[in-house]
Amino acid sequence: MAAEHIHIDGIVQGVGFRPFVYRLAHRYGLHGWVRNSSLGVDIEVSGPADALEAFAQALEAEAPPLARITVLRRAPLQAPPEPRDAFVILHSEDEGGFTLVSPDVATCPDCLRELLDPADRRYRYPFINCTNCGPRFSIIRALPYDRPNTTMAVFPMCPDCRAEYEDPLDRRFHAQPNACPVCGPAVELEGNGAAIEGLPGVDDVARTAALLRNGAIVAIKGLGGFHLACDATNAEAVARLRARKPRPHKPLAVMMTDLAMVRRHCRLDEAAEALLTSPAAPIVLLAPRPDSPIAANVAPGQRTLGVMLPYTPLHHILLRDVGRPLVMTSGNRQNEPIARTNADARRMLGTIADAFLWHNREIHNRVDDSVWMVSRLGAMPIRRSRGYAPMPLPLPVAAPRPLLALGSQMKNTFALVQDDQAFLSQHIGEMDYLATWDFFRESIARYRSLFGIEPQLLAHDAHPDFTTTLWATMGNPDGLEAMPIYHHHAHIAACLAENGREGPVLGLAFDGTGYGADGTIWGGELLLADLRTFRRLAHWRPFPLPGGEAAIRRPVRLAAALLLLALGELPQGALPALTSQEAAIVPLQVERGLNTPLTSSCGRLFDAVAALLGLRAEITYEGQAAIELETLAAQAWPQPPFAVPVSAEGDGWLMEPLPLIRALWTAKEAGEPPAVLAARFHAAVIAAAVEAVQRAAGTTGLRTVALSGGCFQNRLLLEGLHAALTERGFEVLVHHRVPTNDGGIACGQAAIAAARLAASREAGGR
Repeated sequence: MAAEHIHIDGIVQGVGFRPFVYRLAHRYGLHGWVRNSSLGVDIEVSGPADALEAFAQALEAEAPPLARITVLRRAPLQAPPEPRDAFVILHSEDEGGFTLVSPDVATCPDCLRELLDPADRRYRYPFINCTNCGPRFSIIRALPYDRPNTTMAVFPMCPDCRAEYEDPLDRRFHAQPNACPVCGPAVELEGNGAAIEGLPGVDDVARTAALLRNGAIVAIKGLGGFHLACDATNAEAVARLRARKPRPHKPLAVMMTDLAMVRRHCRLDEAAEALLTSPAAPIVLLAPRPDSPIAANVAPGQRTLGVMLPYTPLHHILLRDVGRPLVMTSGNRQNEPIARTNADARRMLGTIADAFLWHNREIHNRVDDSVWMVSRLGAMPIRRSRGYAPMPLPLPVAAPRPLLALGSQMKNTFALVQDDQAFLSQHIGEMDYLATWDFFRESIARYRSLFGIEPQLLAHDAHPDFTTTLWATMGNPDGLEAMPIYHHHAHIAACLAENGREGPVLGLAFDGTGYGADGTIWGGELLLADLRTFRRLAHWRPFPLPGGEAAIRRPVRLAAALLLLALGELPQGALPALTSQEAAIVPLQVERGLNTPLTSSCGRLFDAVAALLGLRAEITYEGQAAIELETLAAQAWPQPPFAVPVSAEGDGWLMEPLPLIRALWTAKEAGEPPAVLAARFHAAVIAAAVEAVQRAAGTTGLRTVALSGGCFQNRLLLEGLHAALTERGFEVLVHHRVPTNDGGIACGQAAIAAARLAASREAGGR
C-alpha cells in the first residue's frame, strides 16, 4: 500500500480535470480526494502501490483534451488521506499565487450535436457548453475558476443543470458556464433603423438571419466582444459597412458554416483545416477560389481571404439559418478596441448597425479574434488573441524578479512575467488612441489581479515618444524600475524565445518602423544578437522620408524621393498620383532635409515600389501598399532578381536601394509587365539579404539566422528567403507561436529583460 500527495500545475481548471481524476481513481480502486486551488490541482490518494503508480502515469497520458500539464509533483504521505473508503471531489481553496487560465474554447462536437437536435432540451440554445468547450478567459474575474468568480454568477442553475453540475460522471460536472434556456443567459434582437416586426423565424437568432439575408448590417454580441455582420456575397451591403465604419480597403473576415462551405469558396490544405477546426478556431488566411460568389470588396487587393468557422453556439445557429458566408468583422470604430458592453456597442456602433443582437452574459475580458496564416514553413500567427490568451509562453531564461513587458506602439500586446512564464496578453491595438490606452491599463490591472503577479520592473520600447515609454519612465504609479529595449532587438529576441534559444544568431529584422540605436528610423537590419545584447552588422542604406508620417501615409512621396536620388531628376509624368504641390515640395525636402528623416526600413522600400508601379499612392491601413505589391508579384513569381550591390562600410555592410530603384525604373520604361517588375523586386530583396547574411557569417562564424518583423508576413519574401538560406547551409528560425509583427514585441522584451536580470544576478547585481 502507498499514499501520495500530487500537485499539478498548468491548464487544469475549467477543462474537466477533476472529474477525470475522479474517474481514474475509481478505475484503479484508490481512495482520497482532489480539489482545485488558486495554485493548480491537488490530489491526495492511497491504495495499492502498483495501482497508484498506474494512476499517476495516466494523469499525464490520458489528460482531457483541453488540459495542459506543465508540472506534476509527487510526494509520499505518512498516512492515508481521508476518506479512506472512497474518492471524493472537495471544494476549491484559495492559497494565493496563480494557476494557468484556459483560453476561450470553440463549441465541441458533443455540444454541437445537442444544439442541432430538436429532441434535446438545449436545442438552438445559444449558450450551450460543457467542460470541453465554451467561454473561459472572457468571463473569469478571479481564481480559482469557480462559477462565483465568473460573470455566470448571476444565473442560478435550475435543478436539471444543477444535477449535471454536481455529477462527477457527467461531462458538465463543474462546467462553470453551465446553463440552459430555463436558467441561463438569453439573446434579444433590437432594431436600430431596421424593422424587425414581422420578420420570419422561430426565435431572435432566426429573425437576425432574415435581416442579414435582406442586406442588413447587424452588431452581434459574441464571446469576447461585438462583431459587425453582413452578407459576404452582397457587395452593396459590404460597401455600406465599409462606408459607415469607415474601413475603405482593409480586408474583412468571413465566417462560414462548416468545412464544406469553406471548400466551396477557398483552397484548403491540412494545416489550414487543422487550424480552423482547432479549439482556438482562429481566422485563417486562405486563397479564395476564382468562382466564389463572395463579394470582391470583402478583401480588395488581397490574394487571401480571412476565414473562420463558428466558434460559439450562437454563431452555429446563425450561420445555419443564414445559409451563406457572413462578414464577421470586429465591432469597433476605426482604430478603437472592440465593443465589450452593451453600452459600448450603442455608443460605438449605433451609426453603423441596422440592428443589434444582444445577450445578457457579461463579457469581463475583451478578446478579439486571432488570425493565422499558413506558409510552406507551417502555421504562423499574425494576431494571437482569442483561443490563445492568456496561455503563457516559456522563456529560455527565467526572470529572477517579476516583470512587465509593455510591448510596442502598434499592434500592442503586453507580457506579465513570473519565473520563466510570460503571460502574453490578447491583442490590445494601436496605442495612439485614448480608448486603446484605457484598454491597455485595464487589461494590465486584470492580469496582475488574476495571476497575483506584482512586477518589479517595466521593459519598454526605447522610442522616447511612445506612450508606453512615457508611462514607464514618468507615469507609472508604482515607480517601478524601467528598462528600455530597442525595437529590432526585441523582434529577434521574440523569435529566439519561441524557439527556445538564447543565441547568438544572425537576425534579419525587416519591418516598417522602429527606433534605432543611433536615433534614426530602422527597419531593414541584420543584427548579431542574443537575448542580452545586439550589434548592427548590415542594413539598407538610409533613404529619405519626405514629410515623415506624410510619406508613410502617401507612399508616392517615397517613390518620388527615391526616383529623384536614383536618376538625379524626377522624370515628367513618372508618378501621375503625385500632386503638383508634392512635385514642388518633395525635391526641396530631399535636397535640404526639411522634415525629412532618414530610414533603413525595408517596409518603406516595399511601399515606395508599390507607388512607383502605380499600385497604391496613398494607404488607408498599415501595410496596404506592400500587401498589394505582394499580390501583384505572386502573379508572375518566380523571376530573376534585379541586382542589388552590398557594399562594405566600416565594420559592416550596406544593401543599396538606389541601384535597385534605377534598375526597376529602366525595366519599367522598357515595358516589362508590372507583375514581373514586382516579382523581380521581391527576388532582389531576397538576394540582397542573403548576400549580407553570407558576409556576416564569414566574419562571425554563425550559421543560424532568425527572421522577424512585419515584412515576414509576406509569404514570397519569407518562403523565398528561407529557401535561399537553407540551400546555403544555414539553420533558419521563424515564428510559429507569437506574431512576427509588432504583436510579438512584448515577448521579445520579456525574454531580453529576463536574460539581463539573470546575468546581473550572476554577476552579483540585483
